[in-house]
Amino acid sequence: MRLVCLPHAGGSATAYFPFSRAASEGGLDADVIAVQYPGRQDRRDEQCFDDLAAMADVIADNLGPWIDRPVALFGHSMGATLGYEVACRLEARGARPLGLFASACPAPSVPRPEDVHELGDDGLIAALKEMSGTGSAVFGDDELLRLVLPAVRGDYTAVETYRHEPGLALDCPVQVLLGADDPVVDLAEAEAWRGHTRGGCAVKVLPGGHFYLNAQLDGVLTTVAARLREWRGEALASATPDLGRLTGE
Repeated sequence: MRLVCLPHAGGSATAYFPFSRAASEGGLDADVIAVQYPGRQDRRDEQCFDDLAAMADVIADNLGPWIDRPVALFGHSMGATLGYEVACRLEARGARPLGLFASACPAPSVPRPEDVHELGDDGLIAALKEMSGTGSAVFGDDELLRLVLPAVRGDYTAVETYRHEPGLALDCPVQVLLGADDPVVDLAEAEAWRGHTRGGCAVKVLPGGHFYLNAQLDGVLTTVAARLREWRGEALASATPDLGRLTGE
């Protein structure tokens, strides 16, 4: 199996290094790969996206060579909404994912009247500090911080201007993960994911805030491993012919 990970707003593929390392050491039965959005790190010279639907289009297109094996999606914060849109596109192409892990994110239909992307640089930096989504080393280096702001602003624009298409729902199951003390997402907003899939939805609450992920790696990986086994088994069962019917028994 492959587990495709989508970072949070302002994040990069390296945000999943601790997760990937722990998954490898813990024997997770899946290859962990992470999407690198343009406008940061090795793609810093590329134009950032500021439209979530356009991001989903490109990611779904680029996943083509990677869906030769069963694929599940894991998205944190903005990455969860993006993962949902990517999953919708894959299903429309007949390449249904095993499932979606939606971490620290309200359901796509939950209105988010936010305008962080319209703030000036100082306001955007203050919002990032409040969220604690960027490492302290970045906050201590003003030059580095200014370099990442275009990518951060583009991501916030994408997620804050996103509008869910009514009636759109997944066939694959969804596992929601939430930090108990998340200041951005409450339990009701997380539970609302149940209305976005016909494949079943479970919600698990873990200790921590919005960026609980690395501090709760053991609990996260336990849940991920269990769900992947379950989803893989269901996929195999649905793909297995009814031998009794085929033989007339």
